[in-house]
Amino acid sequence: MSKNLKIFLGVSYLFILFVFLYLIFTSIEISRLNDFSYFKEVQIKLDAYISKNIAINLFYFFVFAVIWVALLGFGSPILIMSGILFGQALGTLISVISISVGALILYLIGNFFFSDLVKAILEKKFQKYIQLFQKNEFYYFFIFRFIGGLGVPFGLQNLIPILFKMRKINYFLASFFGFIPSFFVMNTIGAGLNSYIQQSQNFNMIKFIMTPEIYIPILMFASLMIISLIIKKKFFDNDN
Repeated sequence: MSKNLKIFLGVSYLFILFVFLYLIFTSIEISRLNDFSYFKEVQIKLDAYISKNIAINLFYFFVFAVIWVALLGFGSPILIMSGILFGQALGTLISVISISVGALILYLIGNFFFSDLVKAILEKKFQKYIQLFQKNEFYYFFIFRFIGGLGVPFGLQNLIPILFKMRKINYFLASFFGFIPSFFVMNTIGAGLNSYIQQSQNFNMIKFIMTPEIYIPILMFASLMIISLIIKKKFFDNDN
């Protein structure tokens, strides 16, 4: 493939990204985000829509999430959304699968079109970690996913394996299994948020935080962060 064609396809990809994000954010009524009744209206409509055909809506969500992640979208909104739409267990399953697929697609796109740019930006900063990944790419990338990517923005996390030419199957499986703990917690928060909106008539921060469906996953998230810090110190902050 010629250099000019690669440039054209790369620019087209970026254009699609911005158009996609524009369409997403213009569909939200920004002026009503401080109106709790707006969220109740949305929640009722979503529940009714999802319950009509769960299989089709799971497919729609899968496609949306794959495209979102492949276009460098943030992971957290997708996780909260899947918990709101599908609940704790099913939300975790569909988000783990779809985001793993989307991340793999982004990795393939980045490796083909932007490998030189990725290396120029990230190689020096992550040189120490690259050496670890090269020892056992599946093992260390699984840990990397499990601990939340060392604080690296999610889109960049998905591109770092370009630096050590990770095998596609190892990339997907390490992502899939590494995502499960944190994705479960975030989906639990999403499901709890949906339950709170359904049961409440107005928003109260204290009552919201003290709701078991909210404070339990928050405690789980805090515990996961502590575990992640311990793992990070053991595997990534010391010489191995």
